[in-house]
Amino acid sequence: MKGPTPRSLLRYVTQHLRLEPYLKSPGDTRPHPQIPARTLLWSLLIGRVMRELSFHAVEQLVQTADCRALGVASSFGDDTLAYFTERLDAGVTRAALVDVIRLAKRNKAFDNCRFIGLAIDGTAAGRRSKRDCPLCRPIYNAKKKVIGYGHPCAAISVVGTGLSLTFDVEPYGPGDSEYSAAQRLLARAIQARGARFADYLVVDGEFATAPFLHAADRAGTFVVARLKDNLPELKAAVEKRFCSQPPTRIYHVGKDRVEVWDADDFDPWETLRWQTVRAFRYRQHKPDGSIIQADWLTNFPTRKAGTLALFHIAKSRWEIENQGFNDAKNRYGLEHICHHQPNSILVNWLLTLLAMVIERLYRIRYLHRGTHPVRSASQLCLLLWLGLSRSLAPDTS
Repeated sequence: MKGPTPRSLLRYVTQHLRLEPYLKSPGDTRPHPQIPARTLLWSLLIGRVMRELSFHAVEQLVQTADCRALGVASSFGDDTLAYFTERLDAGVTRAALVDVIRLAKRNKAFDNCRFIGLAIDGTAAGRRSKRDCPLCRPIYNAKKKVIGYGHPCAAISVVGTGLSLTFDVEPYGPGDSEYSAAQRLLARAIQARGARFADYLVVDGEFATAPFLHAADRAGTFVVARLKDNLPELKAAVEKRFCSQPPTRIYHVGKDRVEVWDADDFDPWETLRWQTVRAFRYRQHKPDGSIIQADWLTNFPTRKAGTLALFHIAKSRWEIENQGFNDAKNRYGLEHICHHQPNSILVNWLLTLLAMVIERLYRIRYLHRGTHPVRSASQLCLLLWLGLSRSLAPDTS
């Protein structure tokens, strides 16, 4: 009986994704480790892929299943995982994520698209009733009363390629902001992934500021940002012009009719070091009669990206929400705080992202060779569980 198993996934990770050095040396700073870091690290990763979202669930998985079938060397307790993640260097896992993304590009995982995009956005996870760590940030109701605490963060993802891969996260707590965290995230991504990895960066309106746009320029990427009320003069100029003229183009995208306005000669605001600003608006008419309209600004030259390309680029911003945050929270445990300690929280977020990247590259690219359809994430999870019941050849060593 052939098919994906935890051991075949481990071979893919070590041989094809070249993560064997990372599994052996993941930045473990435990002074006297009794259980190898490789055992604990792979248990956390395969646990995420198989939807075992707590340390206790990973402990039970390893103790119940055949360790050889999982590809781990020995069993352990959930307190061992807490101790391990407290002392794991997050920078090493970040570097491993970037290495996998760069390897995927070299292996032509993104070659079926015209542009490679990046998206940055913020979210929050791990809501609690009281504040227990420096990453806890108060959550207010409409009356400005604290009703709980969350753990907010900003994340960055590859988008627009048919393969959404979120590869870094930056937490922020009291006194910090999503904007500051996103700037740190962008600066780290620029340094780690190298110049010209992506063609564009797509962000929400709160990032449409001169410092952030200039940072995108230094990254060697064009930027596409939502145009909102934080830029009143530009928004008013766009509204005045586009409301007084017919759409530049009309397209039919699936069952939707899309009207697009596009002009590249708007004046930049005082602190923005662009010669001109290109602004575009799409008005998307859905079959049920609903209309979606949004304004965007960009420095994409018209000769490089037409109006339809800009429409698809703008829409790719939602991938980090849908294929990134939603999947990570609902399927892979990003919402669950396994151990309420700052470094453990950050490491578990990064390992969740790494597990998602591994799962998607394995399922959508590696297993999809031939004419058979791509398996869904739930189908792969079920096959991995079924793989634990297969008999292994006896170990005669």
